[in-house]
Amino acid sequence: MTVVVARPAQQRRNATQRHALVATSHMRLMMLLMLFAAAVTLVIGRLVMLGVMSGGEAEARVAALAARGDIVDRNGAPMARTIDAWTIAVHPKQIIGDKMEIASRLAALMPDRGDQAWFYGQLTRPVSFVYLQRRASPALVEQVNAIGEPALVFARETQRLYPQSTMASHALGFLSTDGHGMSGMERVLDERLLDPTKAGQPVALSIDVRVQAALESELSRAMNTFSARGAGGIVLDVATGEVISMVSLPTFNPNRVGMAGSEELRNITTQSVFELGSTFKPITVATAIDTGTVTLNRKFDATHPLKVGGFTIHDERGDPQRWLSMPETLIYSSNIATARIADEIGPQKMQTMFRKLGFDTKPDIELREKGRPLMPTYWARTTTMTTAYGHGIAVTPLHLASAYAALVNGGIWRPATLMKVAPGQAPVGRRVISEQTSARMRQMLRLIVLRGTGRKGEAPGYRVGGKTGTAEAAVAGGYDHSRNVATFAAAFPMDAPRYVVLAMLDSPKGTKETGGWKTAAWNAAPVVGRTISRVGAMLGVVPDERQDIDVSDLMPLIWQDPTRKLASGN
Repeated sequence: MTVVVARPAQQRRNATQRHALVATSHMRLMMLLMLFAAAVTLVIGRLVMLGVMSGGEAEARVAALAARGDIVDRNGAPMARTIDAWTIAVHPKQIIGDKMEIASRLAALMPDRGDQAWFYGQLTRPVSFVYLQRRASPALVEQVNAIGEPALVFARETQRLYPQSTMASHALGFLSTDGHGMSGMERVLDERLLDPTKAGQPVALSIDVRVQAALESELSRAMNTFSARGAGGIVLDVATGEVISMVSLPTFNPNRVGMAGSEELRNITTQSVFELGSTFKPITVATAIDTGTVTLNRKFDATHPLKVGGFTIHDERGDPQRWLSMPETLIYSSNIATARIADEIGPQKMQTMFRKLGFDTKPDIELREKGRPLMPTYWARTTTMTTAYGHGIAVTPLHLASAYAALVNGGIWRPATLMKVAPGQAPVGRRVISEQTSARMRQMLRLIVLRGTGRKGEAPGYRVGGKTGTAEAAVAGGYDHSRNVATFAAAFPMDAPRYVVLAMLDSPKGTKETGGWKTAAWNAAPVVGRTISRVGAMLGVVPDERQDIDVSDLMPLIWQDPTRKLASGN
C-alpha cells in the first residue's frame, strides 16, 4: 500500500485557496445582503412617500391641525372645529383597471364631486397623485374600497371643519394647506389656537349665529329680489363695540375654499369702501349741534338748487322746496339744506369730526382684511358741502356702523371687535359728541323712521331710528350713473339704544313692486326692519308698542303734512 503525503508547500496552497473561496463567498453574501437591504429601503421609502401623499399634507399640517383649538360663537355654538376624517385619493399612473368603469362607479358614489367625465379626467391626469374626496365618511371609504382598484388609496387625517358651512365665513376665514390661518379670525387667532397650553379651551367670538343666520337670510333675499351684485350687513353692540353679526355677499364655503373666487373671498363690510350718501347727514347735523355752529331752531333755504362755483346741488324730485328746520333736513333728506349747514360748520370742524370717527384710517377691528377710506386731500368749499351728504368721501360699512353707535350711545366711539367682551370689560373709547347731542340725534333718527325716508325700516315695538343713503357708484374717473349703493343705518330701541343694524346693497335694480325705485328706502331699509323683528327678542329687547322715545319738543319744528307720501327715499 502506497501512502501519499502532501508536501508542506501544497498544503499551504490548498489552505490559501480555501480561504479565498470563503472570502469570495462572504463577499458575495455581503453584496446580496446589501442589495436586499437597498431593495427593502426602496420599498419602505416608496411606502412612506405614498403614505405621505395619501395622507394628504405634510407632517406639519397634521401636527398643526391636531393641536388647533375650536372657535365658538358667543353662546358656545361651534363655528370651527378640528376633526378626524378620511381622505380618498388615487395614483393615476398606477391604475390597473378600466379607467372609464372606475370613473363611472366613483361618480355613482360621489355625485356631489362630479360626473363620470369629471372623475375620468382625474384618473387620466398626468400626475402621480390626486385627491378625490376630503372629509369622507367611513361608509363611503368602504364603498370606494370595494371597487378593488389598488391605485385608490385612503388615509385618516386631521381636518378643519366649519359646521355652519358658509355662515360668517368672512369673519371666520380659512386655513392654508399647512394648517395655519390665512384670513379672518383664523389668521388673527392662529398663535392662540395652536397654543398647546390652551388645548381644549375654545375661543368665543362676539358673533351670535342666530342673529347671523337672520341677517344673512334677509340680505340674501334682498340681493336676489333686487338683482344686486353684492350686499353687506352688520349688527353692532353700541355699548361694547362687539360685532354680533357680519355679513358679506357673495359668500364662500371655508370647507371648500378652493372653489371660491376673489369676489367671494372679499369682505365687503371691512375691505370695500363706498360713498354711502345720505347716511352721512346725521353726522353733519350732530357736528353742527355739538360745535354750537347751528341752533336747533334754525331753518335753511331749500327752495331752489344751490350753486357753488360751477357745481350745483339738487334735492330729489318730490322733496319740499321751502325753508327746512334741522329735523326736517333729515326727515326729507335734503342735500341742499345739509350743504348749507356744512358750509357754516366749515372744513376744519368737518374734518375733525371725520377723524374722531376714524374715517381717515382703516376700520378698527382685529381682521387683517381691511380697506383704507378715501378722504379728500384738498378741502374746497364744495368738498365740505358734498362730504356732508356722503359724496366725495368713501368708507367701509363698518366705519359707518361704528359712527352710528357713537351717535346714539351717549357720544362714545369704540373700536369694533369680533371677540366676545366680558361684562364690564368694554373699552373706554373716546368721546366724539356730548350726551346732550347724542340725545338729540336719537330723537331725530327716530323721526326719520316715523315720518321720513326710513319708514320701511320700522319694526313694530322696537322703536327703530335710522337714516337711508343712496349714492351713485363711484368708478375710476367719476361715477356710474346706472348703478348706486343703497344703505340703511339704524339703531334700536331709540329710547335706550342697544344695537346698530346696517344693511347695504351694491347696485340693486328697481322692481315692479317698488315702482322702479332702487333707492335705500325701498330695498335696504326693509332688510333692517325685518331683521330687527326676527332678532330683537333673541338679543333681549322686549317689543313694546306702548313705549317710545319722547320727540314732543321737536314737533313744533316740523311742518305737518299728513298727505305727503314716501318718494325716492335717498
